[in-house]
Amino acid sequence: MAGKSERDFEQALLRNYDLKSSAMGKVSEALVMTLLVGCGVFSLAITVGIIVLLFSQSIGFFNNAELAIDPWTFLSDNRWSIGQTQGTPRYGILPLVSGTFRITGIAMLISLPIGLICAIYLSEYASPRVRSVLKPTLEILAGIPTVVLGFFAIKFITPYLLQPVGEFKTFNAASAGIAVGILCLPLVTSLAEDALRSVPNALREGAYGLGATRLEVTLKVVVPAALSGIISAFLLALSRAIGETMVVALAAGSTPTFTMDPRQPSQTMTGFIVETFQSESLEPDSIGYYSMYAVAAVLFVFTFTITLIGQLIRMRYQEVYN
Repeated sequence: MAGKSERDFEQALLRNYDLKSSAMGKVSEALVMTLLVGCGVFSLAITVGIIVLLFSQSIGFFNNAELAIDPWTFLSDNRWSIGQTQGTPRYGILPLVSGTFRITGIAMLISLPIGLICAIYLSEYASPRVRSVLKPTLEILAGIPTVVLGFFAIKFITPYLLQPVGEFKTFNAASAGIAVGILCLPLVTSLAEDALRSVPNALREGAYGLGATRLEVTLKVVVPAALSGIISAFLLALSRAIGETMVVALAAGSTPTFTMDPRQPSQTMTGFIVETFQSESLEPDSIGYYSMYAVAAVLFVFTFTITLIGQLIRMRYQEVYN
């Protein structure tokens, strides 16, 4: 009888413990769910706040009674002369857009092919010892401050790499593009390598079993299987290059030019925003003040479009493996 009563007592304690554990688990789950939902709502609220701020302030740029700037002229005129003391100011954003994409194009010509080649080597060819050396090196390169890359473009790339082969200005689009390409290179390499290494080894082994060489397996099996991740890496690097500020502000110059010549100075949308914001003559509610928001709104539309395209491509080409 004593043993039976002890067993009943133990079972009662266990049931009580299970009830308490279940109640605590439900409370903990509710708290975690509330925290996650709160973080999501907070992030969404910040995004909506940024969008509302950009476009509400941009309205002041087009509602200026003295200049009467219309959106079509802003988007189509190839002259940007805000702040000039002589002549009629013109506010066509095409020179800033041209400078942004000219530098971005040079950067992508450097970072995309070299980054993909490095990713393929690290994923398919490099030994563990070599990978253990190259990966930290890329991480160190990614940690270099952008202002240092800007000075590197001015003091090394322009005088020692570009001016010996052509008449490059001290501040030019080519040196800024090369520096931004160096900045984006670790990003492309790291993300593309992760996409390549996520491809199951069964695909590689099957191709080897059919008699394919390592190069054929890499180019015809692994790279197509990781295509969605590689394209996502490319688009993320493109967005990074478009939004880069310090490198282009230092190395590209502050002269808006509507040209394809990489030897000439070039001002990007981000470079203009930085220069205008730091100007001592900038006054609130002035046309220069509102022009920053108008340019930033256009920049936001570009980056949002690239992000949306990246999501669509990822959904279209994403491979799911068991």
